[in-house]
Amino acid sequence: MARRPIALTIPDVGQFARTLRSGLEIPVSHQSLLNVVARAAGFRNFQHLKVECAPPETEPLDGRAVERALAWFDERGRLVGWPGRYKIQGLCLWAIWSQLPDRKTLDEREISSQIDDLCTFQDAAQIRRALVDMRLLTRTLDGAEYRRVGRRPGPNELAVIAAVRNRIRSGRLRQR
Repeated sequence: MARRPIALTIPDVGQFARTLRSGLEIPVSHQSLLNVVARAAGFRNFQHLKVECAPPETEPLDGRAVERALAWFDERGRLVGWPGRYKIQGLCLWAIWSQLPDRKTLDEREISSQIDDLCTFQDAAQIRRALVDMRLLTRTLDGAEYRRVGRRPGPNELAVIAAVRNRIRSGRLRQR
């Protein structure tokens, strides 16, 4: 007779391990038993199980904030002004951040030139400072070198980045 797999759902693996440990004759630490249970389930260890099985922490998309941020970009995807609201400033900065070169060190003149290309107003210093304050950009103590920080944008930021990139793409197509 063929064996059929039996699914086992454990609401609390910690409590499961405590109960299992109480039935063992050989003393085993709680952490060791959690690792054994995780390996039996196909994971490297308990930490791996926690990471893989944790529900994703996602914030809901705030369509209104995304639309407000996109209103600050022209049809070619350039920032046309500096929003007054901090939340909208942050979303706009993520769109600027996404267009800066990754894994490349730039001096102040180069980063300012890049930012000026992405904005219709000429205030690269303000954008640079705001990017550093949001930890999207790092700079040396003397301010001579800047580097884009690798971070994972949230859903609102991703929506703004994608919409701005679409505007840039369609703006390039219209120019041809």
